[in-house]
Amino acid sequence: MRVFFRSLLVIAIGIISFPAFALDAPKGPVILTLSGNITHPNVGTTAQFDLEMLEALDSRSGKMETPWTTGEITFAGPLFRAVLNAAGARGSKLKVIALNDYSAEMPFEDATRLDTILATRMNGAVMSVRDKGPIFLIYPFDKDRSLYNEKYFSRSVWQIKAIEVR
Repeated sequence: MRVFFRSLLVIAIGIISFPAFALDAPKGPVILTLSGNITHPNVGTTAQFDLEMLEALDSRSGKMETPWTTGEITFAGPLFRAVLNAAGARGSKLKVIALNDYSAEMPFEDATRLDTILATRMNGAVMSVRDKGPIFLIYPFDKDRSLYNEKYFSRSVWQIKAIEVR
């Protein structure tokens, strides 16, 4: 009987210590890599995402004007906080890095408190590099006009390739 309970205890500890969320490895081309303070890596110490993985996360769509587009545009993609949750990210700052190595720092809470989108689609079409893709950080300008200012414009990186969690 003691052996049975010990075995049961070992199994229970194994289940409890196993991560509650395991991030699958990308099957398609990687379009986003998170590094730094993450607890759910899927490739080495990073969390890498392909388009299908990103579009499977909680998402949002918003029709809005931006300083970089003409007229109202509908942006859609995963909520930034959903991507951070999938990677098990924790921190106070995020460094968002573009394909040309331009980068902007933002407070972690901009991604968790606001309905920021890591847009992968513009007007329903997958965003190409030519059209600010593959990923464009969009603040919820449609929900809160007070965000429509230079402070948030400077954090709205396009052609995103990576995010460092600090």
